[in-house]
Amino acid sequence: MSATRILLLGAPGAGKGTQAAMLIERMGIPHISTGDMLRQAVADGTEIGKKAKAVMDAGNLVSDDIVIGIAEERLSQPDAQKGFVLDGFPRTLAQAEALAATLDKLGTPLERCVAITVDTEAVVQRLLKRAEIEGRADDNEETIRERMRVYDEQTAPLLAFYEKNGILAKVDGMGTMEEVAQRCESALA
Repeated sequence: MSATRILLLGAPGAGKGTQAAMLIERMGIPHISTGDMLRQAVADGTEIGKKAKAVMDAGNLVSDDIVIGIAEERLSQPDAQKGFVLDGFPRTLAQAEALAATLDKLGTPLERCVAITVDTEAVVQRLLKRAEIEGRADDNEETIRERMRVYDEQTAPLLAFYEKNGILAKVDGMGTMEEVAQRCESALA
């Protein structure tokens, strides 16, 4: 694999976190997940966490200002200079533009955007199963469908943004974890 500054895009439940974990283990670079950072802030009861909780519980996306601030802080840390796998950020065109500006300032532009594509109904079932296993209150069917609608409306346009920048690779996210991992690795070569 040659790309080390990677963005994983995909609908909620597409397998971004799973694939990110496999990539970082093989590559030795940090996994930067804004979702994890936000959930930790919620668990810790921080001011940002309290604001984010109400928004996340309703199935909506946290404001750009909050997410951009969290991501910028993390990307400027020394371990991210050798590479990273971004997961869950950016989710909007404004976030993508802010990310590009931040990474340009840091001298670490994205090298590849891997978009994991999945069937909507399969994702709904995956997330309902995950909610049952992990006890995640934000994963009920109504909220999942709202998150999918929001993704289609706000995040899917990022595909055109990264395609225009020449770094987009689409990967079929249906199949076993290993099959999808192989497709991701091919996309990063």
